[in-house]
Amino acid sequence: MIRKYVLPVIAAFGLCFAVYVVGLGSRPMPAAPPVAEPSMAPWPSYVAGAGIIEASTENIAIGTVMPGVVTAVYVKPGQTVKAGDPLFKVDDRPMLAELQVRQAALAQAKANLERLERMPRPEDIPVAEARLTEAESLLADARSQMAMFDRVDDKRAVSQDELDRRRYAVRVAEARLNAARAQLALLKAGTWKPDIEIARAEVAAAEAQVQSTRTEIERLTTRALVDGDILQVKIRLGEYAPAGVLQTPLVLMGNLDRLHVRVDVDENDAWRIRAGADARAFVRGNRNLETPLTFVRIEPYVVPKRSLTGESVERVDTRVLQVIYSFERSKLPVYVGQLMDVYIEAPPVGNTTATSATRATGP
Repeated sequence: MIRKYVLPVIAAFGLCFAVYVVGLGSRPMPAAPPVAEPSMAPWPSYVAGAGIIEASTENIAIGTVMPGVVTAVYVKPGQTVKAGDPLFKVDDRPMLAELQVRQAALAQAKANLERLERMPRPEDIPVAEARLTEAESLLADARSQMAMFDRVDDKRAVSQDELDRRRYAVRVAEARLNAARAQLALLKAGTWKPDIEIARAEVAAAEAQVQSTRTEIERLTTRALVDGDILQVKIRLGEYAPAGVLQTPLVLMGNLDRLHVRVDVDENDAWRIRAGADARAFVRGNRNLETPLTFVRIEPYVVPKRSLTGESVERVDTRVLQVIYSFERSKLPVYVGQLMDVYIEAPPVGNTTATSATRATGP
């Protein structure tokens, strides 16, 4: 008898439980409170945009012009540097060896120039004079012998061949004497001026090669070109640093004395933006942290949107006009790369007379 009613009772209980669960799930859920109160624009008519904080010099992506293995890193994130301070260095041993070769070639060129400028050597003059004296003596001897043969009365006593040899000996002695005199004069005149000019040009070329190698060595040390702060360091000792433009820069830096805010304004609202318009920025997560902004410029080129806020209703297939504002770094506890909510005072949507004002790009 009990078994007869067990199944119907269980079924009825299950039906009631199902009705209860369905009814519980159909109740409207209360809206979740926001994590932080949203910021409010201080003007009745405005244009809102997401602004990303950057350095006043813009964020400078630093690389190396000479690829190689990094042997020294001189900076770390947050460090303040001056223009000319070293950031990191690439292996310079091959270039140092090349510099030694260039310096040796320069020393050789200078020694050759000095040798030419000091010519003749004092020791060479007596040798040349002695050769001249020898040539004079040989000529005198040849002439004496020729005169002796000429004084012979009986021409049959001397053959014609012997007379010719004596005449030729005199001519040879005269030629040797002239050569000795010319050699002595050439030696006393010193080095030919064009030869000295060639030697000087060789010295200048060697000096230029040495300077070129030193410049290449200097380029292996990457230095800061402006005063600023180091934002990121993405290179370590022993890593290979490629040359060129990288997706992730080796070092990221910028001047943070005054921060800039790059505001993305939807192209549909770009016509409402006026150069010099008042603007106010709010820190996300705390609407009490806000500051007025100073207009810097409008970049008159509409670009695809790249700075995403992560909101579900955000459009990513749009183009934006970028407006640059600035504020003092000490005004807010913010960092480069942080997003802010920015409101720019603008004429109402119905006002169509503001189109010409957008052409100005600031000072």
